Amino acid sequence: MDEDKLYRALGALTRDKEKWEQSIPYVSSLLSHESVKIQAKALWLLGEMGLHHPLHVQHAVCAIASFCDSALPLLRERAANALGRIGRASCSMIMPHWTRLLELAQDAEARVRLSFLWALENIATNAPEVCENVMPVLEKLLYDVNDKVRMEAPEIFRVLGKRRPEFVRPYLKKLQAIAERDSNRVVRIHCLGAIRATE
Repeated sequence: MDEDKLYRALGALTRDKEKWEQSIPYVSSLLSHESVKIQAKALWLLGEMGLHHPLHVQHAVCAIASFCDSALPLLRERAANALGRIGRASCSMIMPHWTRLLELAQDAEARVRLSFLWALENIATNAPEVCENVMPVLEKLLYDVNDKVRMEAPEIFRVLGKRRPEFVRPYLKKLQAIAERDSNRVVRIHCLGAIRATE
């Protein structure tokens, strides 16, 4: 099957959730496909499958995590997304790769840092305790040079503020200062949301 046909087939599979469980081994095999486009689609789909069937993607988690070291930003981005979705369902499954995921917070590509934040928001939804020792890492992203990253960074503080407010309280003054001074309106609004969620 050529790349375009395979990509369309994966798109159809994405919509047919009843086939996900039985298709996980096949989609996992596509992580070694020669096409970056197919690898990226497989990573994304395995993340969604893993959210619904975490035990069935367990065998693929190491391979997924290996893409955090890819030379291609798209694949690092998709690896973060997949680990986040799987980690939302079963945090313990991704913990062996936690350090590798955290390294993406300092990635040279803004879209990878953004995907890192989305991943942590997913994980923290059901396992906020894992963020206790990474708050300084998250704080740095509040001051990121990229607007989209700065817009998303307060959202992890909001997620944590609802679940573990003690993690966020030490950062309330900084969030307030950003809410008052940041040049981006969405950043200001999201910081206020994080403050409200914590208080």
